[in-house]
Amino acid sequence: MRLIDTHCHLDCEPLDAALPEVLARASARGVIGIIAPAYDAASWLRIHSLAAAQPGLIHPALGLHPWAAAEPLDLDELASGLRECAAVAVGEVGLDSKIDAPAMSQQIPVLERQLELARDLDLPVILHCRGAFAEMAAILQRFDPPLRGVLHAFSRSHDLARQFLRLGLHLGIGGAVTRPQAVRVREAVAAVPLERLLLETDAPSIGLHGVEAVATEPRHVREVAAAIAELRRVDVAIIAEATTHNAAELFGLAI
Repeated sequence: MRLIDTHCHLDCEPLDAALPEVLARASARGVIGIIAPAYDAASWLRIHSLAAAQPGLIHPALGLHPWAAAEPLDLDELASGLRECAAVAVGEVGLDSKIDAPAMSQQIPVLERQLELARDLDLPVILHCRGAFAEMAAILQRFDPPLRGVLHAFSRSHDLARQFLRLGLHLGIGGAVTRPQAVRVREAVAAVPLERLLLETDAPSIGLHGVEAVATEPRHVREVAAAIAELRRVDVAIIAEATTHNAAELFGLAI
């Protein structure tokens, strides 16, 4: 069984302090690829270094997260960084109305500029969105042809899933789907097209049923796959094969 964790912050504690062990445990569970998105400009070099040390296993994505939208954004520097590290995506970028600062008025232009860069470089985008789905959809609708990418950490309803699928996005499914009480996302995951689903952990930021966020690692993507398989009433190997194929196609991974 081959699995790809399409969203994991390997440069963050506690993963970075035990990276060889983390990667070994992931490999033992069938993980053949991990996409490591940056958060702020300071993390771009860290992500580049991680990917360079583990070619073929760790795949970098660079961008400015909405929580860091108050930072100066040098698009030329970002473009150079994306090219130099052979990034597979622009990310993590997006909108978050659940934080007090930076304000949405700061977040929106930072997102728009990075989306335009992704279009110009023909790269997919890794999107963070909390409480700003209408604003996100309105921005994405302006791109023709549609941008390629993933709405990561999706945990909402089937209706919202359909809206973003129509915009051409994949859905990144993580630990939320393993929780029995997460009714909305479990219903959505059972119904949306399998060819638009990706697996992720968002470690160490999001936990799973019975696993705290700080203890989450890329190896737990197998539990996510198992939960999806149970909901869709298929063998977990089918979910692994399909989502790995989806990730390879979207991000241009050689597997």
